[in-house]
This record gives sequence, structure tokens and C-alpha cells, in this order.
Amino acid sequence: MPPRILLLEDDKLFNETLQDFLEEEEYELEFALDPYTALDLAYEQNFDLYLFDVNLPYESGFDLLKKLRDSGDDTPTIFITSRDDKASMREGFRIGADDYIKKPIDLDELLFRIEAVLRRLMRNSRVAIGDYTLDSKEKQLYQGDTKINLSQKVVELLILFVSAQGSTVHSDEIKRKLWATSEEASGGSIRVYIAQLKKLFPEMIINIRGVGYRFEIEKDLD
Repeated sequence: MPPRILLLEDDKLFNETLQDFLEEEEYELEFALDPYTALDLAYEQNFDLYLFDVNLPYESGFDLLKKLRDSGDDTPTIFITSRDDKASMREGFRIGADDYIKKPIDLDELLFRIEAVLRRLMRNSRVAIGDYTLDSKEKQLYQGDTKINLSQKVVELLILFVSAQGSTVHSDEIKRKLWATSEEASGGSIRVYIAQLKKLFPEMIINIRGVGYRFEIEKDLD
């Protein structure tokens, strides 16, 4: 499954240009022309990356990201902006941006920055777990060359466990990562997902009662 990007840009022509370019690069895209629509999309769906303009109608991209960060949304974010003062750049990073690119932008440079942010997010995209290989970029688990049939949320939970590198993952963090803000997170569903993973990795998942779970593996990274 390709990375999912939420694009917010109020210039309709530029928005369409970015859509065409990113879709040609095989990213899955949702787009908005105003911050309120973008906020609704961010609450309704999970994304791998936000690509936000700064100067927008109604409120700035900075204001929007602050709302999302205050709600616990830590989705990586790149700002696209015509502002060139250091104070604005400082404000964007202070709020929680991961990168910042100035207009007029070079599309190849934008692509490089997107790839760099996603690499930092995914670190090594392929992780060997016993007889299995987890591809966090594709969000797919393999045994040899065979794909293991798992739902997206189960794979996302496995990615979350592996990313924690043996640390305990709290139940609240699982809910934030697996469900959009507008969705009702389910403790029962988490237990179902854990049961599915335990069939594949029976000795690796440790239940920390009342806290969360720990996934214990020795990882060989590609």
C-alpha cells in the first residue's frame, strides 16, 4: 500500500499540479483547498504525511497543525510557503513541522523532501521477524515471497510494535495510531488484532496488564 498524503493548498491550479505529480509518483492522495476541509479529512482518515500550505483562507497552516498536534496527531508534516522570514520558519518547526519548503518550489526537490521525511518515519522499511519479513512501506507481511493475509490495522499494529524496539506500547498510543480521531477506538478490536498476531508470533507479544503490550524480537534490518 503506497503512503497516503493529505495535501492542503488553496491555489486550485497549484493544488491540481501537485496532485498530478504526486499521483504519478504513486502516492495515494486526498486534497483540500481550505483548512476546515483538511481538518475534517484528518479526523476521518489516517495519513502517513501532511503537506500543508501556510497562507490559507480563514486560518493559517500553522493554526491547523497546532490543532492537530494538540489532539495527539503526530503525523509528519511538510509546510509549503511563500514566507521567507526566519520567524515564520521557527514558528512552523516549533508547532511540530518536520520540514519546510519555499515557493516557488521545484517538484523534484519536494519529492526528495517527502521521501526523506517518510524514510525517517519508517527507518528501515523491511524488518526480518523470524521466518517473516515486515515491509512497513508497503504495509505488508511476507513469509518468503508469500503475502500473509492480514487487515491493514493488524499490520499497522505490528509496525507500531516493531518501531517501539522492545519498549512497551501503551494502549492509548495504539488507539491513537490505529484509529482516526473521528472513529471510536475499540479495546475489543485491539485484543482481536493481538490474538491474530499471536498466532504468527506466539512468544514475542507480552501483555503488560493495565498498560499495553511489548513486542520482543531480535531484528535483522535490510
